[in-house]
Amino acid sequence: MTIDDIIEKALAEDIGDGDHTSLSTIPTTATGKAKLLVKQLGVLSGMNVARKVFNKVDKQIVMNDLLHNGDQINPGDIAFTVEGPSASILMAERLVLNFMQRMSGISTNTSMYVKQLEGLTSKILDTRKTTPLLRELEKQAVVDGGGYNHRFGLYDMIMIKDNHVDFAGGILKAINAANSYLSKTKRDLKIEIEVRNFDELNLVMQHGGVHRIMLDNFNPANLRKAVEIVDRRFETEASGGITLETIRSYAETGVDFISVGALTHQIKSLDLSLKAY
Repeated sequence: MTIDDIIEKALAEDIGDGDHTSLSTIPTTATGKAKLLVKQLGVLSGMNVARKVFNKVDKQIVMNDLLHNGDQINPGDIAFTVEGPSASILMAERLVLNFMQRMSGISTNTSMYVKQLEGLTSKILDTRKTTPLLRELEKQAVVDGGGYNHRFGLYDMIMIKDNHVDFAGGILKAINAANSYLSKTKRDLKIEIEVRNFDELNLVMQHGGVHRIMLDNFNPANLRKAVEIVDRRFETEASGGITLETIRSYAETGVDFISVGALTHQIKSLDLSLKAY
């Protein structure tokens, strides 16, 4: 689902057959101005989405960007101003805030993790733990916060996890089946395999046939040892129970990627407000 699709459905959900409050109280000829006021320290995200919402509601609304996605923001900052038909601005207001507050919450949260890795080479990845139908927006917010996107969905990478391994009858069977599938279907997808211990890691190292190894629930000491065993033959990714407080110790092992589901779930929206002026 594209951003345009998301906006269209969200507007239909919110407006229905009309914003009857605005339609009944605001003259159709009235015009006005409003500003997006920042009320909390953070990292901005969703400016492009706001513009699309305003444009979808009424092409007469003019939005003037004062800040940009990824900018550090402080209370009192003004991210943008809008000018146009007053009723149209009011119809767009809540949807713009809903998108930007959540996206800015995600970008702010991501930036906190990124800051913990200053001076190190590991990259922070998001996961598929996103709000249904809002994945594109939430993954954009991760990038705005300085993180990187993992696969977008089930279709753009083969990621063999523990349940796949168990159902397939073992790691080697799963890897062979994945490569056979790609050959038969003529698809060009990277293969990532999750390993849960050193026995599984050694099997993968001997067999090959993958691009990246996910080291799941390895503590920092074991992760360091695993990264040394892999020795750059494959990309490495750490996952499982990694927090803001512990992430630097994982990155110090030299692992290539660290995936953190908390980047996009259990997020507190950033405090933003649209005020007339």
